[in-house]
Amino acid sequence: MSDSSTLPPARLHPDAELAREALSTPLLSRAVRLARWAGPETRVDAGGGLVDAQLPAAAEVLGLSGEEAAADAGEAWRVAVDAGLVDVVDEEEGTVTAGADLALLTGGAPQDVLTVWLAALETVLADASVPDLEELVDAIAAGDGSGELDLASLDWNPEAEAEFLDGVLRNLYLLTAGEEGPAGVPVPLPALAASALVPDDMPEPTDDVLRQVSDAMMRLDDQFRMLAPVGLVEYQPVDETLLVETDEESVDPAESVEPAESAEPQDDTDVSRYGVVRLTPLGLYGLRARLLEAGFEAPAVGDLADKGADALLDGTAVFPPSAAHAETEQWLARREPLAAARELLAAARGSDKSAPLRRLQCQQALSLVGLSAEPALREVLDDAELGGLARVWLTEHGAADVPPPSEAMIFWLTVDTVAAQLAAEGNSEELRALVEGLARQHSGFFATAWRVEHPATAEVLEAMGRLHPDKKIAKEARKAAFKARSQHGG
Repeated sequence: MSDSSTLPPARLHPDAELAREALSTPLLSRAVRLARWAGPETRVDAGGGLVDAQLPAAAEVLGLSGEEAAADAGEAWRVAVDAGLVDVVDEEEGTVTAGADLALLTGGAPQDVLTVWLAALETVLADASVPDLEELVDAIAAGDGSGELDLASLDWNPEAEAEFLDGVLRNLYLLTAGEEGPAGVPVPLPALAASALVPDDMPEPTDDVLRQVSDAMMRLDDQFRMLAPVGLVEYQPVDETLLVETDEESVDPAESVEPAESAEPQDDTDVSRYGVVRLTPLGLYGLRARLLEAGFEAPAVGDLADKGADALLDGTAVFPPSAAHAETEQWLARREPLAAARELLAAARGSDKSAPLRRLQCQQALSLVGLSAEPALREVLDDAELGGLARVWLTEHGAADVPPPSEAMIFWLTVDTVAAQLAAEGNSEELRALVEGLARQHSGFFATAWRVEHPATAEVLEAMGRLHPDKKIAKEARKAAFKARSQHGG
């Protein structure tokens, strides 16, 4: 899971809240109880796991019973060792003592608790990529008699399995981090499996791909059952009755595949039977930490609060609207309104290709500033690049004596606005509507627009010619774009 691409900004819960959630997760709380239970008589094997003879006592301490009690106790012990809650004192004797990190869970800062939880998460993720014990026993039995594992008979590639799970979790992160609400979106398991296996350019999955999706769903069902106790996800497992072939028909879960982008089930009663997973706030934190370590740019709302206005305007340009709004609010909360407005306006200047979008972001940021910022806006009324947006702000805030803009300023601001929309959205329906409105409201628009001294004039006019549905008007726009390029030697 290594990439340099930028992911949507995550809206993380406060560290203190996440630390409380981490401590209350079933797996970490069990690991803590075992670490406190361990004493001079506790013995571990060569790998650091509890010896078989002590697993029943460990299960009893945890209040576990049933067929899986010993296995669950063993897993909790592995987490305790890997997370530093227990240290092996003597490998030959198999003796242990309390680990240094155990005290962090009661006396450390929230970030210390989260660091311990991340170590526990890594243990569970590693376990989730391994075939179940029965399959391993069968693979050893199918070997050459040496007792060594026959990976070929398992059809299991450890690196590929871990990479697949990482890819699925990244897709789940993408769906969750981009959400406006505080909770993760519930994602049907078929859609999540398909997101990792069905190529984007495949209109309809082939039978072979559908079989792969079905197989992946069964693996993911087992894996999410393992990942839920560590607090990464909330998971509603696949209805086991769907896995039983009846005499009438064999149910294929892949038939319920829908695009992951539309993850909300259309029929909760039906689709949820195939499994539904939701990334928890703690899981969002954990996956972001792993993505950052793997080289992804995984921003979080609040990262820019202590940066300059230039970083704010550039950073929020790629944020969804709600995340940009929240980021800007945090940035403004640390500054005096008048000083903040001046800093934003200074950062919005420029003739580079990104400048129009910076000015659009500046205008949106200034909409959150009160009338105490009015002097800063009046200071730039005569500025060729900022005078238009200053007049818009002053008018919207009910300021008196706002001088009307010149025709040149109106046209410059129009070109700048369309250029910003092009940079932000491309050829969107919203931009198409804006282009149609401009051509309709301003008679002779193109006869004047090509003369505008703006670096993006020709590009904007070409876009208007491409987007406008009326062939005659589109032709006028293209002619105007040609004149603009000729005027600037392009």
